[in-house]
Amino acid sequence: MQQVDLNQVSSNGGRKLEVIVAGDEGSARLDRVLAQHTPELSRSRLKALILAGSVAVKDAVVRDPAYHVAKGDTIIIDVPEAVPAEPKGEDIALDIVFEDDDIIVIDKPRGLVVHPAAGHASGTLVNALIAHCGSSLSGIGGVKRPGIVHRLDKDTTGLMVIAKNDQAHQSLTAQFADHGRTGPMERGYMAFAWGVPNRPHGTIDAPIDRHPHAREKMAVRQGGREAITHFDVQQSFAGRDGKPVASLLACRLETGRTHQIRVHLAHLGHPLMGDSVYGAHFKTKAGQLSPEGKHALTALDRQALHAYLLALEHPRTGELLHWESPLPEDLLLLQRALAAAV
Repeated sequence: MQQVDLNQVSSNGGRKLEVIVAGDEGSARLDRVLAQHTPELSRSRLKALILAGSVAVKDAVVRDPAYHVAKGDTIIIDVPEAVPAEPKGEDIALDIVFEDDDIIVIDKPRGLVVHPAAGHASGTLVNALIAHCGSSLSGIGGVKRPGIVHRLDKDTTGLMVIAKNDQAHQSLTAQFADHGRTGPMERGYMAFAWGVPNRPHGTIDAPIDRHPHAREKMAVRQGGREAITHFDVQQSFAGRDGKPVASLLACRLETGRTHQIRVHLAHLGHPLMGDSVYGAHFKTKAGQLSPEGKHALTALDRQALHAYLLALEHPRTGELLHWESPLPEDLLLLQRALAAAV
């Protein structure tokens, strides 16, 4: 099959693509043929275009994705220009680690919500990205919006990657679904937890689902979705009595469930320091900290979690990309204060 950009502007301001079906592709489904040879358009996007009457075979509009094409058929795809995203762009400063035509990697600060939602209609990462990327957003699913393939909680800091077009979105979605089982994807977090695990490294394999009573929370539950977190103890901290009171853990995700590290560490009996949702019952532990440690924890006022490592395959070039982010200032202060008590 050959795909040719006709360099024609369609009536809707977009562009037209011409595809000629090769001999070995005769009798194949229209949607599958197009998906194989137009990687810049997602399967869902192609299906929507077919159903909308934007695909013609032999000059006749075909609205059935299961239509079987024949050898030599000419397919014209009328791809409309991406429409503006519903969220408005806002001039919000971003710490950009990497950016090209396909992806953008940012180091997210604390307090920044990723996506507009109830209670956060503006001032989000998506608003900031729409303003920053501008015309470089070719659109996800026909909408000029950034492709969010993973999220960090509002008060979790660290590295995030965002897709700028359909092809990048498909690739990143597949990589995040695989979570490094067969590919190069890696996601690493630094977590300050109460107590010290009884082994230097380990794996938490416990399914996660919505909490049965508190719907805003997640919980380890039988029958939930598979969730696997690996951890390594990096540093342990003693309290005023000289006994271990907290630790710094390097965590690696093998799955990506909502609040996964927070839920898993709490399940292990070592919730994150500063986590008011999953570690509230550990507040009294602060009394075991030195005055400096107590002050640093109070000043932190958030869960002590930072996404420090991100590695992935570039969606277009296949190049292995790797980034690391140092601890932000508030976690550095906590680390120094905890270590000073030893």
